[in-house]
Amino acid sequence: MKKYTKEDIFQMVEEDDVEFIRLQFTDMYGTLKNIAITVPQLEKALNNECMFDGSSVQGFVRVDESDMYLYPDLDTFAVFPWRPQSGKVARLLCDVYRSDDTPFTGDSRYILKKVCKQAADMGYTFDVGPELEFFLFETDEHGAPEVRTYEKAGYFDVGPMDTGENFRRDMVLTLEEMGYEVEATHHEAAPGQHEIDFKYGEALRAADSLMTYKLAIRTIAKRHGMHATFMPKPIDGIDGSGMHLNMSLRKNGKNIFVDEEDPYRLSQEAYYFIGGLLKHIKGMSLVLNPLVNSYKRLTPGYEAPVYLTWGAQNRSPLIRIPAGKGNTRIELRSPDPAANPYVALALCLAAGLDGIKNRILPPEEATGNLYKLDLTAAAEQDIERLPVNMGEAIQAMEADQFVLDTLGEEFSKCYLKAKKKEWSEYCRQISQWEIDHYLYNC
Repeated sequence: MKKYTKEDIFQMVEEDDVEFIRLQFTDMYGTLKNIAITVPQLEKALNNECMFDGSSVQGFVRVDESDMYLYPDLDTFAVFPWRPQSGKVARLLCDVYRSDDTPFTGDSRYILKKVCKQAADMGYTFDVGPELEFFLFETDEHGAPEVRTYEKAGYFDVGPMDTGENFRRDMVLTLEEMGYEVEATHHEAAPGQHEIDFKYGEALRAADSLMTYKLAIRTIAKRHGMHATFMPKPIDGIDGSGMHLNMSLRKNGKNIFVDEEDPYRLSQEAYYFIGGLLKHIKGMSLVLNPLVNSYKRLTPGYEAPVYLTWGAQNRSPLIRIPAGKGNTRIELRSPDPAANPYVALALCLAAGLDGIKNRILPPEEATGNLYKLDLTAAAEQDIERLPVNMGEAIQAMEADQFVLDTLGEEFSKCYLKAKKKEWSEYCRQISQWEIDHYLYNC
């Protein structure tokens, strides 16, 4: 990504006929927020003088300390191709600061930058390549989304069976116009399900890209009269959507996960990184799988991991080591696209570094198709599983002090409070399943 100065921003705004600039930031749930300013206010924004009410954003601050400031990251400047060609709209991603010029420790972007700094102090750069899955659904006559698709395509199918080809083409062209590089796109396993694979890069830019991609995908889908959803499991009986994270560490420009003498080409640091992920994965699950609906994807019998396992090339374990030519990496397969990417990557990196620092070795490699391993057989083999619901995930996070410390008190306290409320509200609901099974028979 290019390095921009303030002068560069002013010049691009003038040359591209930009009239509005959106100052964007991310809340604790991973939802993109923004304040729109006009060009005359740009200098004020670039001087970090743009204030907003932090008490109006859940998980930020109380009303008596509500004045917060947006510090734009100049390198994230981009013009939205889908806005008017005259009087264009651009954006800048921002960090959140307090009025005393200190970073807000509950800011998602800050949490990732903090852990990346810890890695840098150890000589490491954290590289990530996310694989983002989502569904395209029809909309009704009012433009409201419906859980409905007319297509019947599956893995890697092409048109006319894959009716999303034109959408994916427009999506890629739009992202390229914004300066992003997409590695690949294709139709996924379920009807109406698609995947976009990101270019491998440093963690902060990968998280920024995820936020931008999700905005672009939703916007372009709407232009096609469709609705794009990152809900993990919108339809019962078919595979849900994941956000697989491919990860590696660089030191002095070299991938330190590579050891050509190892049968799986994995270095000792790579094994320790896997060990750290497996040690903390339960405590991380509430962030990696943040919705009540997330745990309906993580069930046996579908192409989603359930058990705390790792394996080489085998796609059914929680952690997979893909067969890569000169690009050894670790793929974590449990996260879903509803996750806050900044906090998810921060926890993955922190857990892996903990494994390296404390020489945490993973268990023996798992073999066979774990998708078909039932819970009883897993228990007999002493194989642990991920939390089965949000309630268990809440308990697991509270029990892992390392995860809480990584997130920081400000974020973890607000996040747990919100998720406990969400879980309590869900548990009180009466579902149609209960009506269908119990109303007549009881």
